[in-house]
Amino acid sequence: MKLKATTLLACLPLLAAMPAAAGEIAFEGNSKPACEITPAKSTGLNKIYVLYDTQGVGMSYKPAREGNTVVWTKWTAGAAYGQELPQVKVLQDGTSYLAQVEPNCGYTLQEGDSYTYVWVMNYADYRLRLEGIAPDGEGDCSTATLKVEGSGPEMTYYTITGVRKSLDRDMKLSYSTLVCNSDTTAYESCNTTETEENFKPTLVVPAPLCNTTFTLTGDRFLDYWGESQSVTSDLYTTQTIACTTRARQEARNNDNERTSDTEGVLGGSAPATITFSAIVTDAVNFKEWQEATDADFNNIILQLSDLETTQTFTEAGTYYWRFTCSNGNGTCDATSSTYTVNIGESELLVPNFFSPGSTEGVNDVWKVSYKSIVKFHCWIFNSWGTQVCELKDPGQGWDGKYKGKLVDPGVYYYVIQAEGSDGHKYKKSGDINILRYKKNNGTGTGTTTGE
Repeated sequence: MKLKATTLLACLPLLAAMPAAAGEIAFEGNSKPACEITPAKSTGLNKIYVLYDTQGVGMSYKPAREGNTVVWTKWTAGAAYGQELPQVKVLQDGTSYLAQVEPNCGYTLQEGDSYTYVWVMNYADYRLRLEGIAPDGEGDCSTATLKVEGSGPEMTYYTITGVRKSLDRDMKLSYSTLVCNSDTTAYESCNTTETEENFKPTLVVPAPLCNTTFTLTGDRFLDYWGESQSVTSDLYTTQTIACTTRARQEARNNDNERTSDTEGVLGGSAPATITFSAIVTDAVNFKEWQEATDADFNNIILQLSDLETTQTFTEAGTYYWRFTCSNGNGTCDATSSTYTVNIGESELLVPNFFSPGSTEGVNDVWKVSYKSIVKFHCWIFNSWGTQVCELKDPGQGWDGKYKGKLVDPGVYYYVIQAEGSDGHKYKKSGDINILRYKKNNGTGTGTTTGE
């Protein structure tokens, strides 16, 4: 079988000729097609040829131009130390031929002023043999250690300047782990693959987050020749854990409440209702949400063994929350980042006039302006002492109606009893002036006049 070189980057059958600037390289007598590698330009090599077995394999070079003489030299530690090969024969068609290729060395093919540098490797001298793989003990909380039985010598070669290099076997270690799905807020199984450049009797990889088996396959040369090897471990029981947490604050869209202006900050105006939730991986046995009065959690005031808890903060101050978990024997633990909840001091301001029924959306509802008011009760009366409105939430307002109809303009009276997150008690009373505006019916500028 005669195979010619290609310019592909991966291992492919050598069925196409090299570019016209160089001659054609071919191998005869090999039982399987040569695997062609295009190395980095810095090596100075045009190609690396990996042969299944070089025994009985010949190598030929057909000049780029008919009639050109080709000089062959062989080297191992740099092209400058090459030795000419007198045993190369020139065939009738001008092809120069080496009856028995010498493995694991470099060749320089000089055709006039043109030089072609190649390295020929005998895979039989480096053959990969996989016999077994097994976890080495329980590992630690971040890595898993595997013992691999078998052999696979380093596949070394030299650049034209004598620098020692090695070919990448591109072996694959496959196993399962867990990843957090941000859409479903759950950990899901995921297949992952680690690439190993060379055979190693000991492999250290990121510890999987679920029980799994490890499968090692390779190498890329055996895979190219259809003889890929594979070994699988027994079931690995994970001790490694992970957790993912989040905090969501219940929104209140009260336009009269002064909340925190900083995006992402928890708390602000009380009462603040926040849900803390966590998801954990398979090996988690102990789990706990903690609340403390200090950022270092030296003074923990609340511990909850739930994955999710909803808390309503009604007192001014700063609170610190975090989630912690561990595996069954306590050898691995994980702690979330700290969530800081700031509840501000209370404020309560009361307006003294509004104009219901005039311009929609413009001062047509009477509302207090507040922050961190946790208790609130307001009564509104007319001048005869009749209660025309009662409010039990500071976010509520009076639209100026009594029994479904707008009240007459004039002076009304409010009484408010409230309490803030800081314990401050409010007792307020005063006037509410109702003004009525209407659009001028004339053809002027459209100003308004009081009624």
